[in-house]
Amino acid sequence: MVLESFAPGGQAGSSSLIENFFGFPTGISGGELTNRAQLQAFRFGAKFSTPAQALSLAFGEGDHAAVLQIVGSTAKLRAKCVIIATGADYNRIDADGRERLEGRGVYYAATAAERQLCRSATVIVAGGGNSAGQAAMFLSEYAEKVLLMIRGADLSKSMSSYLSLRVEAKKNIEIICHTEIRKMTGEKHLETVELENIETHERRTVQTSAVFSMTGAKPRTDWLPPEIERDDKGFVKTGAAVADAPAWKSAKRPPGLLETSRPGIFAAGDVRSGSVKRCTAAVGEGGMAVEGVHQVLGTYA
Repeated sequence: MVLESFAPGGQAGSSSLIENFFGFPTGISGGELTNRAQLQAFRFGAKFSTPAQALSLAFGEGDHAAVLQIVGSTAKLRAKCVIIATGADYNRIDADGRERLEGRGVYYAATAAERQLCRSATVIVAGGGNSAGQAAMFLSEYAEKVLLMIRGADLSKSMSSYLSLRVEAKKNIEIICHTEIRKMTGEKHLETVELENIETHERRTVQTSAVFSMTGAKPRTDWLPPEIERDDKGFVKTGAAVADAPAWKSAKRPPGLLETSRPGIFAAGDVRSGSVKRCTAAVGEGGMAVEGVHQVLGTYA
């Protein structure tokens, strides 16, 4: 049973173009990719319930019960295993044209794949925290210039001192203070952004092929009980990070790589602590979680 509160695909399904998914050399829209995935899941016997929102997760003897809100009525669904793949809500840049260019120049992670796209180009990193500073340093090794755009006056209040010093010392990183993005333009890919100084209201246009939004994300974990351990940002812990959880002290085996603080409950994708926040990685983690489910169900045979 697959439960979806809105539509299959989550973050991937809302992307206008996914260009780094294996097997699609010219890219594929998020909607088309997730539609194909849903058809494939149907073929293997999966049942979809949409809209269906999980309100809580409780534990019983030998099974796990998720209490769900389904089209205005409450239903209780019991299962021996559960995979939590509820993802995260990433803080979006409030700028004209941003939605159309997501995945085509607007990114929420800076990995080796994106770094290759930034070779000898000017890129923008939006955010003043450690994740933004780390992304700026990472991208500066390939990009000609990195514009680190922050709303505040400096990095001291939101970034670790060791990292802010490195960022400020990097010659091809320019810190732009009191600034927000107002508009993004481009035909098939991001071409320009319009920046505004929020104090003087002066605007300027910058040619760039990539904007990295590093302004935070909120995992969709509010519905989970305290027994499912999470990190300080709310992402679900798995594997070795939960080996000392009370439920595992009496277990006859260690937790699987993607198993949570409760045996038989798994987490995959952006909701998981330590995930790399990429579509291909989420798919891979889903496959690994299913293998873990098979191993757990085998103990019931």
